[in-house]
Amino acid sequence: MLKGVSTRSTLPVLSGILVEAAGDKITLHTTDLELSIQYSAPALVEEAGRAVLPGKLFSEIVKNLPDAAVHVRAEDEQAFITCDASSFSIKALNHEDFPGFPEVSTHQQIEIPFAKFSSMVKRVSRVVSKDESRAILTGVLITYESGLLRMVATDSYRLAISETPLPNTPAEGFTAVIAGTFLSEIASLPKTEAPVSIALAENQIVVRCEDTTFINRRIEGNFPNYKQLLPDSYVTRATIDLDRLVAGVKRASLLGSSTSPVRLDLNVASQTVQISAASHDVGSAQETITCDIEGEDVEIAFNYAYVLDGLAAAGSDSVYLEVQSSLKPGIFRAVREGGRDDEYLYLVMPVRIS
Repeated sequence: MLKGVSTRSTLPVLSGILVEAAGDKITLHTTDLELSIQYSAPALVEEAGRAVLPGKLFSEIVKNLPDAAVHVRAEDEQAFITCDASSFSIKALNHEDFPGFPEVSTHQQIEIPFAKFSSMVKRVSRVVSKDESRAILTGVLITYESGLLRMVATDSYRLAISETPLPNTPAEGFTAVIAGTFLSEIASLPKTEAPVSIALAENQIVVRCEDTTFINRRIEGNFPNYKQLLPDSYVTRATIDLDRLVAGVKRASLLGSSTSPVRLDLNVASQTVQISAASHDVGSAQETITCDIEGEDVEIAFNYAYVLDGLAAAGSDSVYLEVQSSLKPGIFRAVREGGRDDEYLYLVMPVRIS
């Protein structure tokens, strides 16, 4: 709930959590006027009412209470919290100043198992740009067409695409750009068997998972035409063991700074890829890995941190590396194994080899 609490607003009440008790449940609501979160849980309600409690303090108190029933009572500008032998008295905010939970009319909706949703988000979210001056790149493009759900993110230096079949979903043409940080928060929720539903409104997104509802603004603008970056073919393709490739790139990176390139020299005759890095002030390193290669010999260099980011999200035992030339983007693809039906593609812009 704290993710929806405002920390910068000039309205003090937005730093609180609205607690509403009615019927046989308690409902918590937070908002920063862009993101609103609502959570409901069963409760024994002795007297219906509502109060706004300081968000951070209330959260810390609840997290540190013993494993026992919690009793909350609010009156005037005070709230009393008791649990077992612990009791707290804290000041409450004026609930009449708290905004109502948004009433949103949605027109398209998809449902995806939580495990799949979380995996897809984690694969692409590390590529989301942190540059607020290009807001569209701080989001993840989510589309659904022809039975396929796709998530795409780019920071203009690399591009990540995660796909999974989602049959029998009546949401053809579903498309939205949603803040990467927002999606990451939902993906990091405790694992559940319940699906995640994503529904579109005119300028908002509504996400529901079990008893929690999230409403956030969609990012307006045109997402880059990433499809034009994806080549129809390749000149060279290598199938490389993921763990060995990651370890080799990490060792080579020890010789450089965070922006130093790592070179990959693919040799068809020897069926090897040589990983190397050099620094004028430090020295050089190289390592050779056996792999399956088809096509032509090629050498290409990448920012090693970008390579490691992409490989960390592959989730497979092996990856394909597809290259057209040393001056065109390289593409890493997860090798589908064990009946898996998802796809993962990671495109990285090359570093010019001197």
